[in-house]
Amino acid sequence: MNKESFDKGLKTRREVLGAEYVDNAIKNADAFNQPMQELVTEYCWNEIWNRPGLDRRTRSIINLSMLTALNRPHELKLHVRGALNNGLSKEDIQEVFLQTAIYCGVPAAIDSFRNAKEVFKEMGI
Repeated sequence: MNKESFDKGLKTRREVLGAEYVDNAIKNADAFNQPMQELVTEYCWNEIWNRPGLDRRTRSIINLSMLTALNRPHELKLHVRGALNNGLSKEDIQEVFLQTAIYCGVPAAIDSFRNAKEVFKEMGI
């Protein structure tokens, strides 16, 4: 693990997903999943999220779309929060999910709407 890359990734990960969630994930890691936490933080959150080619808002739109297509509700909820932190509105998220209904399938989009509503309720939005 490259400590400098990890630290940069950790900063970005906290800014997007929220420090409480990220700090709990790191704190609760054990010998089995600690390498995955390090890998995700260093490569996903530093090497990809910190690239200059796309802004965070755009990256969030892409993630919401891909997570809908992959049917990953836990990650989708997490990235709905991240999308809001990155400047997307509920209306923007709605448009992303409507787009995914056509290209990923209506059932996938319906699940994403349902999961996003849970996040909005939790966040008082």
